[in-house]
Amino acid sequence: MTAALRGRRREWRVTAGPPATPADRQAARRAQQSLANELPLARKAAQAWSHGLAGLFVGLLGFSLIKGRTDVSKLATPYAVGVAVALALSLLCGASGAYCLLRAAHGAPRLIRLPASAGLLDADDHLETLRTVGALRRGVGLTLACGAALVGAVGLTWYGPVQDDPRLLVRTPSGSFCGEDPRVADGRLTLRTDTGETTLDLTKALSLTAVDTCPAAAGTGE
Repeated sequence: MTAALRGRRREWRVTAGPPATPADRQAARRAQQSLANELPLARKAAQAWSHGLAGLFVGLLGFSLIKGRTDVSKLATPYAVGVAVALALSLLCGASGAYCLLRAAHGAPRLIRLPASAGLLDADDHLETLRTVGALRRGVGLTLACGAALVGAVGLTWYGPVQDDPRLLVRTPSGSFCGEDPRVADGRLTLRTDTGETTLDLTKALSLTAVDTCPAAAGTGE
C-alpha cells in the first residue's frame, strides 16, 4: 500500500480562467495608472511639506530673535544645562529632519539599475514610493521636534532663574553676619541680609569669606 502511494504522482494543470469583464479591465487600468503616478505625487507632496516647514521655521527664527536674556551663563545651573541639551537636540533633529525631507523630495543619491522588464520597473517605483513616504513622515516628525526643542531652549533662556550672587560672610566678635550686595564707605561695610540692611565696622571684622549660601545662624549677630 505504501509502495503504491509512493508511486503515485499528483499532476497539476494550469488552465485559463474566465475572461475579464469590462469592470476588471477598468480596475486594472486604474491600478496601473495609480502605480505610474504614485511616486511623482509623493515627491510633490514632500516638496510642499518642505516649503511649509521652511516657512514655519522662518517664523520660529523671528520668535527666537525677540529681545530676551542673551547671556546663558547667568542662568542657574540646571536651567543652563537644560538650554544646552535643548539646543543640541534641536540641532540633531533639525539636521536629521532636513535630510529626510530632502530624501523624500528628491530621492536617494544612488545608482539606479534598469530592471529586466516593465513589471519590475513598476515594482521598483512602488518600493521607492514607500521609502519616500516613510522619509517624509520621519522628516516631518523630526522637524517638529526640532521646533519644539528650539522653543523650549528660548523659553528657558527667557524665564529661567538667574544664578544667585555670592554672599559675603563676615565674622566679628559679636557674631557672624552674611548677606549680599556689599557696600563699603568710611571703613564701614553694609550688607543686605534676610532681615534687612546691616552695617558693620570693618576694623572689628575677624574674617571676610565669600560663600554660595549663608549659614542658618549668620546675619543675626549671635
